[in-house]
Amino acid sequence: MKRNIVITCALIVLLLCSCGQNKSDATQVAPSSTETNDSLAANRDSLNTDSTAATADTDSTKVAKQKITADMAYEGVDNYCHSEYDWSIAKENPSIMYVTMGEETASEYQVIFRSYTGAFVYFYVDKSSGSTRMVESVPSLEVENEIGTINLFDYLKKK
Repeated sequence: MKRNIVITCALIVLLLCSCGQNKSDATQVAPSSTETNDSLAANRDSLNTDSTAATADTDSTKVAKQKITADMAYEGVDNYCHSEYDWSIAKENPSIMYVTMGEETASEYQVIFRSYTGAFVYFYVDKSSGSTRMVESVPSLEVENEIGTINLFDYLKKK
Protein backbone atom coordinates (compact mmCIF):
# COMPACT_ATOMS: atom_id res chain seq x y z
CA MET A 1 0.00 0.00 0.00
CA LYS A 2 2.80 2.43 0.93
CA ARG A 3 4.61 1.55 -2.27
CA ASN A 4 1.56 2.51 -4.37
CA ILE A 5 1.27 5.85 -2.57
CA VAL A 6 4.97 6.61 -3.13
CA ILE A 7 4.70 5.71 -6.82
CA THR A 8 1.57 7.86 -7.22
CA CYS A 9 3.24 10.83 -5.52
CA ALA A 10 6.33 10.42 -7.70
CA LEU A 11 4.18 10.42 -10.85
CA ILE A 12 2.36 13.56 -9.73
CA VAL A 13 5.66 15.36 -9.06
CA LEU A 14 6.96 14.32 -12.48
CA LEU A 15 3.80 15.55 -14.16
CA LEU A 16 3.94 18.88 -12.37
CA CYS A 17 7.60 19.32 -13.30
CA SER A 18 6.98 18.45 -16.94
CA CYS A 19 3.93 20.74 -17.13
CA GLY A 20 6.07 23.70 -16.13
CA GLN A 21 8.50 23.04 -18.98
CA ASN A 22 5.81 22.76 -21.68
CA LYS A 23 3.97 26.04 -21.10
CA SER A 24 3.59 28.21 -24.17
CA ASP A 25 4.58 31.85 -24.35
CA ALA A 26 0.92 32.79 -23.89
CA THR A 27 0.90 31.30 -20.39
CA GLN A 28 1.91 33.71 -17.66
CA VAL A 29 3.58 32.67 -14.41
CA ALA A 30 1.22 32.97 -11.46
CA PRO A 31 2.15 35.37 -8.66
CA SER A 32 3.56 33.84 -5.49
CA SER A 33 1.16 33.06 -2.68
CA THR A 34 2.83 35.64 -0.41
CA GLU A 35 1.51 38.58 -2.42
CA THR A 36 -1.59 40.34 -1.18
CA ASN A 37 -4.97 40.10 -2.86
CA ASP A 38 -4.58 43.70 -4.02
CA SER A 39 -1.39 42.95 -5.92
CA LEU A 40 -2.98 39.83 -7.45
CA ALA A 41 -5.87 41.93 -8.73
CA ALA A 42 -3.45 44.53 -10.07
CA ASN A 43 -1.46 41.83 -11.89
CA ARG A 44 -4.61 40.41 -13.48
CA ASP A 45 -5.71 43.91 -14.54
CA SER A 46 -2.32 44.63 -16.12
CA LEU A 47 -2.37 41.27 -17.95
CA ASN A 48 -5.82 42.05 -19.32
CA THR A 49 -4.72 45.56 -20.34
CA ASP A 50 -1.54 44.25 -22.03
CA SER A 51 -3.38 41.57 -24.00
CA THR A 52 -6.10 44.01 -25.05
CA ALA A 53 -3.55 46.58 -26.25
CA ALA A 54 -1.57 43.94 -28.17
CA THR A 55 -4.60 42.81 -30.16
CA ALA A 56 -6.20 46.22 -30.75
CA ASP A 57 -5.36 46.33 -34.46
CA THR A 58 -5.98 42.68 -35.33
CA ASP A 59 -8.97 40.72 -36.50
CA SER A 60 -9.20 39.06 -33.07
CA THR A 61 -10.51 42.35 -31.70
CA LYS A 62 -13.73 41.81 -33.60
CA VAL A 63 -13.98 38.30 -32.17
CA ALA A 64 -13.11 39.51 -28.65
CA LYS A 65 -16.10 41.83 -28.62
CA GLN A 66 -18.54 38.96 -29.02
CA LYS A 67 -19.74 37.12 -25.95
CA ILE A 68 -18.05 33.80 -25.19
CA THR A 69 -20.41 30.83 -25.38
CA ALA A 70 -20.11 27.60 -23.38
CA ASP A 71 -19.18 25.76 -26.58
CA MET A 72 -16.41 28.26 -27.32
CA ALA A 73 -15.06 27.93 -23.76
CA TYR A 74 -15.01 24.14 -24.02
CA GLU A 75 -13.44 24.13 -27.50
CA GLY A 76 -10.68 26.59 -26.56
CA VAL A 77 -9.75 24.78 -23.36
CA ASP A 78 -9.89 21.38 -25.08
CA ASN A 79 -7.57 22.64 -27.84
CA TYR A 80 -5.20 24.10 -25.23
CA CYS A 81 -5.09 20.84 -23.25
CA HIS A 82 -4.47 18.77 -26.38
CA SER A 83 -1.60 21.05 -27.37
CA GLU A 84 0.02 21.27 -23.92
CA TYR A 85 -0.43 17.82 -22.37
CA ASP A 86 0.66 14.37 -23.53
CA TRP A 87 -2.51 12.43 -24.40
CA SER A 88 -0.76 9.24 -25.51
CA ILE A 89 -1.42 7.58 -22.14
CA ALA A 90 -5.16 8.14 -22.61
CA LYS A 91 -5.33 6.18 -25.88
CA GLU A 92 -5.59 2.89 -23.98
CA ASN A 93 -7.93 4.23 -21.29
CA PRO A 94 -9.67 7.48 -22.33
CA SER A 95 -11.58 7.77 -19.05
CA ILE A 96 -8.41 8.66 -17.11
CA MET A 97 -7.79 11.91 -19.00
CA TYR A 98 -10.55 14.24 -20.17
CA VAL A 99 -11.95 17.77 -20.46
CA THR A 100 -15.45 18.54 -19.18
CA MET A 101 -17.63 21.55 -18.44
CA GLY A 102 -17.96 22.64 -14.83
CA GLU A 103 -20.08 25.29 -13.19
CA GLU A 104 -21.25 28.48 -14.87
CA THR A 105 -21.62 31.85 -13.16
CA ALA A 106 -22.90 35.16 -14.50
CA SER A 107 -19.38 36.20 -15.54
CA GLU A 108 -17.45 33.00 -16.28
CA TYR A 109 -17.47 29.38 -17.34
CA GLN A 110 -15.51 26.68 -15.54
CA VAL A 111 -13.92 23.99 -17.70
CA ILE A 112 -12.10 21.11 -15.98
CA PHE A 113 -9.18 19.06 -17.29
CA ARG A 114 -8.39 15.79 -15.51
CA SER A 115 -4.91 14.37 -15.93
CA TYR A 116 -4.12 10.67 -15.83
CA THR A 117 -2.32 11.33 -12.53
CA GLY A 118 -5.54 12.41 -10.84
CA ALA A 119 -4.64 16.11 -10.85
CA PHE A 120 -7.20 18.63 -12.10
CA VAL A 121 -6.71 21.95 -13.85
CA TYR A 122 -9.68 24.30 -13.51
CA PHE A 123 -10.01 26.86 -16.29
CA TYR A 124 -12.09 29.94 -15.45
CA VAL A 125 -13.11 31.56 -18.76
CA ASP A 126 -14.31 35.17 -18.58
CA LYS A 127 -17.46 35.41 -20.72
CA SER A 128 -16.76 38.91 -21.99
CA SER A 129 -13.00 38.93 -22.64
CA GLY A 130 -11.91 35.33 -23.16
CA SER A 131 -9.20 35.75 -20.51
CA THR A 132 -8.80 32.39 -18.84
CA ARG A 133 -7.12 31.80 -15.51
CA MET A 134 -5.90 28.34 -14.59
CA VAL A 135 -5.88 26.72 -11.15
CA GLU A 136 -4.21 23.34 -10.68
CA SER A 137 -5.49 21.06 -7.93
CA VAL A 138 -3.98 17.80 -6.68
CA PRO A 139 -6.66 16.39 -4.36
CA SER A 140 -4.51 13.51 -3.05
CA LEU A 141 -1.90 16.00 -1.82
CA GLU A 142 -4.42 18.73 -0.91
CA VAL A 143 -2.51 21.21 -3.08
CA GLU A 144 -4.05 23.99 -5.16
CA ASN A 145 -2.07 26.61 -7.11
CA GLU A 146 -2.88 29.30 -9.65
CA ILE A 147 -0.69 28.45 -12.63
CA GLY A 148 -1.29 31.32 -15.02
CA THR A 149 -3.61 32.73 -17.65
CA ILE A 150 -4.26 32.23 -21.34
CA ASN A 151 -6.28 34.06 -23.95
CA LEU A 152 -9.03 31.68 -25.05
CA PHE A 153 -9.09 33.19 -28.55
CA ASP A 154 -5.53 31.90 -29.13
CA TYR A 155 -6.90 28.35 -28.95
CA LEU A 156 -10.13 28.67 -30.92
CA LYS A 157 -10.07 27.42 -34.49
CA LYS A 158 -10.27 30.13 -37.11
CA LYS A 159 -13.50 29.94 -39.09
